[in-house]
Amino acid sequence: MDKRIRHNYKNLKIWKLGIEIVDDVYEIISDFPKDEKFGLISQISRCSISIPSNIAEGSSRTDKSFSHFIDISLGSSFELETQLIIAFKRNYITREALMKLEEKIEEFQKMTMSFQNKL
Repeated sequence: MDKRIRHNYKNLKIWKLGIEIVDDVYEIISDFPKDEKFGLISQISRCSISIPSNIAEGSSRTDKSFSHFIDISLGSSFELETQLIIAFKRNYITREALMKLEEKIEEFQKMTMSFQNKL
């Protein structure tokens, strides 16, 4: 019988950083205009949640399948970055808030690509 190694997602630094990003995102979207509830707020919250969620879901799969879930997580991080730029351009967040989150997102992307290459 083939034994598969499962990754404990709660121990993964990329998952922990993804959770931090979600917390930061929820803090900033609470100040968005209420008329963005079904627009940008919804999009930003969903794709930020997708980042650690796909890592968690993929961790129970084979390494090849896990790599696919990491790709989805990475895609969500790039999507989030784009949406935050839009929020900045709409004056919903400050340059400082954008830069702080972009820094974390870029760190996440580098760490995640490195982790994926080791699978």
